[in-house]
Amino acid sequence: MITAASLQSQKSKELAQLARKQGIPGWHSMRKAQLIGAILEHAKKSGKSKKKKAASVASPASKSTSRSRRGDRSTGSDSAIAKKIRAQREQEEQLKDLARIMEARRSHTAPEKDRIVLVVRDPFWVQAYWEITRSSVSRARAAFAGKWHAAKPVLRLLEISNEGNTNAVEEIVEEIPVHGGVNNWFINIKTQNSNFRVVIGYLCGESGRFHLIAKSNEIAMPKASEASDCTWNDITNDAQRYYSLSGGNDPNLASADLRAVFEEKSRQPMHIPAFQRLGSAIYPTSRRFEFQVDAHMIVHGSTDPQASVSVGGEPVHVETDGTFVLKMDLPDRRQVLPVIASSRDGTEQRTTVLAIERNTKVMEPLTRDIDEVE
Repeated sequence: MITAASLQSQKSKELAQLARKQGIPGWHSMRKAQLIGAILEHAKKSGKSKKKKAASVASPASKSTSRSRRGDRSTGSDSAIAKKIRAQREQEEQLKDLARIMEARRSHTAPEKDRIVLVVRDPFWVQAYWEITRSSVSRARAAFAGKWHAAKPVLRLLEISNEGNTNAVEEIVEEIPVHGGVNNWFINIKTQNSNFRVVIGYLCGESGRFHLIAKSNEIAMPKASEASDCTWNDITNDAQRYYSLSGGNDPNLASADLRAVFEEKSRQPMHIPAFQRLGSAIYPTSRRFEFQVDAHMIVHGSTDPQASVSVGGEPVHVETDGTFVLKMDLPDRRQVLPVIASSRDGTEQRTTVLAIERNTKVMEPLTRDIDEVE
């Protein structure tokens, strides 16, 4: 560092050479005191310029650092927003996926085909039950292509005129938004003495286009005296009655899917009435002599109204008074059925084991000529 004391110790010739090197104008005509003053003034000016250069060099770096810090903060914020958007889209896709609930409930066993059935619960309510395959959801997605984001799963309630004839007209009564977390829906019927069915599919809100996946059986709403309010569990106790109310015994309304679902849920066959099997008595020559015998078993009892009951591992509905009734198939073999009642808190359990055996023998048919009949 140049100071006045260090310059005073030097000779005039040395000071002149230093002034020349620093480019001080007029150095050759200056005396020693003038040279010292010029050199000190030049040192001050050069020191200030160096500080300015250092500040200008450091400023871009600091600015870039601050920008990078702000970028890091914005990147973190953008990442959090992106995660929320992805999570919302995933949730929307799950709610839109009609096949998801069946895959979750049946583990690896997915439904083999699409089907939807409509069950009459009482004169004012019907219940829709559906099973949708993964391939049908994929086909719907491909059909909508870029409009898939605007498609929503919908149940359409259709009122049918002309009682199911070939010229029947189906009119949309109601469009009900559903989601992939359910496969049952109760629908309030406001029009009496009419026939209805439901269809399920995807509706695009932007274009109004509807992609059909499955169509239900047709049902005729009963009169107020023909049905009563009940829960889904009660269907297994009176399956034949609800099957008939839902059109299962009507040749014009019968549906294979309706019969299959009822037989799966109630674990018993849905029988066709004798007048349908035998046909008309106007043609006796084409009529076969039908004779069928079957048997069912009814397990009933009572327990604490808040207890849970199972028969053969299957849960049974307990009424508010503690009674329970279960109608079961009686196969032609021996079976052992444990009936278990457990208290609500799980501290007590009672078990009764039923050992039942059915041994059916079909005798040889007896046929006589018409002349032998008196």
